[in-house]
Parts: sequence; structure tokens; C-alpha cells
Amino acid sequence: MRNLVLILGDQLDADSPALAAADPEHDLIWMAEAAEESTHVWSHKQRIALFLAAMRHFRDHLRDQGFTVDYTELDAPDHGGSLSSELSRAIEKHRPEKVVLVEAGEYRVQHSIEGTCNRLKTPVEFLDDTHFLCSIDDFRRHAEGRKSLRMEFFYREMRKRHGILLDDGKPAGGDWNYDRENRKSFGKDGPGEIPEPTRHEPDEITREVLELVERRFPGHPGSLDTFHWPVTRRSALARLRSFIDDFLPNFGDFQDAMWADRPHLYHSLISSSLNLKLLHPREVIKAAESAWREGKAPLAATEGFIRQILGWREYVRGIYWLHMPDYLERNALGADQPLPDFYWTGRTPMRCLSQVVGQTLEFGHAHHIQRLMVTGLYALLLGVKPKAVHEWYLAVYVDAIEWVELPNTLGMSQFADGGVMASKPYCASGKYIQRMSNYCKGCPFDPAKRTGDQACPFTTLYWDFLLRNQPQLEGNPRMSMQLRNLQRISDEEKSAIHDQADRLRADPAASHAVDLWF
Repeated sequence: MRNLVLILGDQLDADSPALAAADPEHDLIWMAEAAEESTHVWSHKQRIALFLAAMRHFRDHLRDQGFTVDYTELDAPDHGGSLSSELSRAIEKHRPEKVVLVEAGEYRVQHSIEGTCNRLKTPVEFLDDTHFLCSIDDFRRHAEGRKSLRMEFFYREMRKRHGILLDDGKPAGGDWNYDRENRKSFGKDGPGEIPEPTRHEPDEITREVLELVERRFPGHPGSLDTFHWPVTRRSALARLRSFIDDFLPNFGDFQDAMWADRPHLYHSLISSSLNLKLLHPREVIKAAESAWREGKAPLAATEGFIRQILGWREYVRGIYWLHMPDYLERNALGADQPLPDFYWTGRTPMRCLSQVVGQTLEFGHAHHIQRLMVTGLYALLLGVKPKAVHEWYLAVYVDAIEWVELPNTLGMSQFADGGVMASKPYCASGKYIQRMSNYCKGCPFDPAKRTGDQACPFTTLYWDFLLRNQPQLEGNPRMSMQLRNLQRISDEEKSAIHDQADRLRADPAASHAVDLWF
């Protein structure tokens, strides 16, 4: 054998550079399922099932293409339980001249593979990941010499570099960003009729995986009853087409809106397919831009969607590899509270949190505002240790891979990096949730009240957050208005806010107040 070509579970790309260089006559493709990848964080059952089902389908695709694939299933006899133990076994069995793989999406995995190969004195070659439109080295060059790394400027560079949404070298429509036209709420009438997203019924391979996951991980969070995620490139393309045709025209207007018992709304549900590399970002961006140029979607919606992929997705990957491994331990605000138990159950009287956590447990999915401004916001205001918040997000969302999840959680949501990603903490009172959703309707708490039995915990904790972190935030010009509002609060009420916040930290579910919503 010449090369052992290692394909990780989030590298299911038929055009991978590792496969492009592979010779079916002399190279062996190696893939392995490993329980450790499902247990180093307490992974949602649907997240485990998605990876395993997609890997098995990709294995069969590679075999159909003429490759020899050495594939280790989770229940294989004498399975060592970890990726490194199975890789060691494969190297000792096949004695390759070299191990070849595309650079991993997680520092822990990359470090483990490199260590295993070094220990066995087997050369290892990591190839640049051509799935992305900005390489790690390109991002380092972008970051060099800059005092701040704001996504907006990176995004504009990427638009220019790749010629996306440009007319004669200028931004389509005259502006780079159309946020001012997006991000509406549904109003009192709600979202009305919205098409159902494309469902992908589990085939025989996927059903076997669902049975395996239920058997091997019965105590893990979540349900498998609603598993309909794309696990092949064909099904991923079908979901992309469904989004472009049926949802993109209204995506921009309502990308930040929330509504009770309406989990998906106008969101694409393709992030897991992108992160497994069943879809390439270039083809997704092209499909969206083509829809606009053909008059099938407005520019504001198209630009907002493309910004999530060409801007945020590429940007957070750059931030991750620029700052790892120490980024994982950052805690700029000194938050030290444990994650509330209801994040694993949804058992809380706060209706917004019971809705979003309940949806997460049912589907393994919540859209970006539900993550940032409901679950993330509460953890930020409560003062939860950022690493604990990160481990929860990595565990419960089917699209979570550390390179994309960690910067969004520690940087964007928890401000634990001290402003590397965000120019200010994303802190808000319960009034934001009231404005963007109907979650507050019927909830026992009033977002307008800071203290008292009916005070919204978000609102109480918001003012406590400002009081608690005032010394760190005073130098931030984007926080000046919020901090000035503290001057209007009497010392007596400030003390009452502190006391009520302390009670919430002692009982984060606020279950003492009213009957639970479940």
C-alpha cells in the first residue's frame, strides 16, 4: 500500500483533495465510527445518527466509485472506542507509507491524529480543505496587522475576491449589507401558512443507524422520532432546491423572527449538509444569487443568506484556527455559574426557553436567533461558564462541529473572547424576545418588570449583567447608552435587582414561581 487515505465524518466530499489524489490501485480509504466522538460531549441522538448514517452512505458511494474502503462500524468486535485507537490498529495492519487526509475541523481531532501517526513513526500529510472559500493561511494574512477582526470587512473582501453579488465591480443594488430591510417580526397575526420543508424518510441504512443509536446511547438527550435530515448528497441537493424555491423569498424579512410551535419557519436547514460537506458553499451561493438575478428572490433576502455562508461561516472558521487551542479556555467576563439543568430537559416556566430547548431536543435544531438571543442570551446574563455553554451547543445541534460552533458560542454569544468577534456583548432584556416572537404570550413573566414575582428573568438578569460587568464595559462606546440607563435606577432598586438575580442563579429554572411549562 502507498497511502492510507483517512476520511473523517465531516469530510463527506466526493471532490475532496484527498480523494482526488488517491489511486484505487495503490491507496486504501479508511473510515471509522468511534463512540468517543459521541461521548466527549453528551451528544444529541440525532447528531450521532446524522454523522453515522451520512458516513455509511458515503462509504458505499466510494465503493461504487471503485475505491477499497476499510470501514470500522461502531459495533465492530474489539473496537477500541476512539478514533486514535482504531487508526493505530489500521496503521499496524496495513503498514502504509503515509497517512493522507484533509485538515480536520476540530483541533482535538487534528492533534490526536498527528500524535498517533508520530507515535507509530508514520508520516502524515494534511491537505488544505478546498471546501472553504478562504483558506486558513488566507485568513491569517487577512488578520495580520489588524487591531480588530470584524466580519463585515472580511465579508466585503470575500465578495470582491469571488465576484459574488457584484455589478461592474460594485455591490449589487449599491449597498454591501441590507440588514435594514430584513429582520422583521411576524406581528400579531403570526407567520400564516409556510410550506413544509422537504422531508427525507430514512432508508434501510439510516434505519439501521437509528436502531444502533437508540441501543448504544439510550441515555443521551433528544429524540430520533423526527429524524429527517439529508444523509446523502442527493438528498442535500433536494433540500437546497426546496429552500431556494419555497423559502428564500421570505427568508430575509423573517430570519430573526420566532414563533411558538413553529420550529423551522423560513430557514434553510442545510447547515448540517454544508458542515458534513455534502454541499459545497460555492454551489449554495450560486443557487441563491441565480434566484435573485432571475427575479425569484429579493436582493435583501439573497444578500442576507449569502452573508451567513460567505461571511459568517468562513469568518468563524478563520477565527477558530487563528486562536486555538487557547480560545477554548477564554472567559473575559469571569463567568462561573453552572449550566442550568433545564437546558437538558426544557422544564422551565420561561416559555421562550421551554420552547427553544424543547425544539432543540426534538429536532436537534434551532435557528440562529433562537441560539443567540434565547438560550445563549440567558446563559450570558446568568453568568454561566462559557466552556459549559460551548459543550452544550456542541452536543445538542446536528450541525455543530467545533470550528463553527466554538467561535459563535464563546465569541458571539458569550463575549468570552473579550471582543475578538463581537464589538459588544449581545445582551438584551426580555423585551427583545417579546418584540421578535409570541413567546411572551401566556408566559407568567412580564418582560417590562425588573423585580417582583412577575418580573421576567431575562429582564432582571439583563440589568444585573450591566451592574455586575459595568467596570469591564465602561470603555466600550457601543455600551454607553445601555450603561447610562443604569443611572436612572435608584440604589434601592439596584439592590433588589441584585437580590433577585442571586435567587435566579440559585434556582435558574425559576421553578419556584409557577407551574412548569411541559
